[in-house]
Amino acid sequence: MSDISIRKEGKAGRITLTRPDALNALSYDMCLAIDAALIDWADDDDVTMIIIDAEGDRAFCAGGDIREIYEIGKSGDPTRAQNFWRDEYRMNARLFEFPKPIVSFMQGFTMGGGVGVGCHASHRIMARSSRMAMPECAIGLVPDVGGSLILAHAPGRLGEFIGMTGARMAPGDAIHAGFADYVIRQAEWPALKADLIRTGDPCHINEAAIPAIPGNLSAMQPMIDAHFGGGSLGEILSSLRSEDSAFASNTLDVLGRNSPLSMACTVEMIHRLSTAHDVRASLEMEYRFVYRALKQSDLMEGIRAAVIDKDRTPNWKHDLDDLPDDAVTQMLAPLGDNTLTF
Repeated sequence: MSDISIRKEGKAGRITLTRPDALNALSYDMCLAIDAALIDWADDDDVTMIIIDAEGDRAFCAGGDIREIYEIGKSGDPTRAQNFWRDEYRMNARLFEFPKPIVSFMQGFTMGGGVGVGCHASHRIMARSSRMAMPECAIGLVPDVGGSLILAHAPGRLGEFIGMTGARMAPGDAIHAGFADYVIRQAEWPALKADLIRTGDPCHINEAAIPAIPGNLSAMQPMIDAHFGGGSLGEILSSLRSEDSAFASNTLDVLGRNSPLSMACTVEMIHRLSTAHDVRASLEMEYRFVYRALKQSDLMEGIRAAVIDKDRTPNWKHDLDDLPDDAVTQMLAPLGDNTLTF
C-alpha cells in the first residue's frame, strides 16, 4: 500500500505513514493495515518493539481522512463510516494494550486520528517544533480515538479546555496534559531509530531527551481551572461571561465558532471518564457519538465548511445557548446491539 509502509527491520516492527502530501491523514485501509501488523507482531519473537513514524516534515498525522467520511455521508448510508470508526477504535485499543514497547516519533502536526496512532504508544516523542491538537469540535465531531481518556485525566480542567477549544499544544503542553513523554531534537531521530532497530531496547530514549519548555497552557491553568469546572457547556459559558478579561473574551470567541452539540458532549464524556482507566471505556463512549454522527450531529456541515467549501461558516444545528436538554443524552445513549466490542 502506497499510503503506509509496514515491515520488519532488525528487532523492530516498523510502521511508517507515507501520505505526506495529505498530511498523512489516516484512511480506512491504513487503519486496517496497522491493526493487522499489530496482531501479527504481538506473538512474533523477532519483533521486540514497534517504531511508528511518518514521512514529511509538516505532519506526523493530521487526523482521519474526513473527506472519505464526507463522501460516505453524502451517499446516505453511514454503514461504511460506522465500520471505519469501529475498526479504527479497535486498532487504537490494540495499540494502547500492546504487550511490547511502542515508540512514536511525531513531527509537525499530530491531530485527531493521529493522536490515536501516536499517543497510545509507550514512548511518545515530539520535536521542539511539533504541535498537537484535538480540534474535533470545530467540525462537529468529539475528541475520539481514545483521546477522550487522555483529556479526562489531564491536570485540573485542561481536558475540558483542550477538548472544547481544540487548543494547539507545544511539546511542553502536550507532556503536561498527558499526550507525550519526550522532546528530542529532530536531527537526532535517525540515529535513535537506528539504535532502536539494532537493540530493540528503548532505554536510550531518556538519554536523548531534552527539557521541554513550559507551554502556554501551564501558564493559563489557573484561569482554565477557574472557568472550566462546570458540569455542562452552559455552566462553563456562564463562568466565562461573568469575567471581563482577555482570556475569557478570547475563549468565548473560540467556543462561539465550534459546534455546541459537540462541545456539550465533550464535557459530558470527559466527566464520565474521569474515573476510568481502560481505553475501551472511552472508545465505546466515543463510538456512541460517531455511530450517530452522520445523521444526527453537525459533522457533515462541519466538514463541508472546513474542508469541502472552505467557507468557514458552518450552520450548526443549535445555537450556543439553545441546546435542547436531551441532546447530549441522545448522542451518548448506549447503542444496544450496535455497541462497540473488542
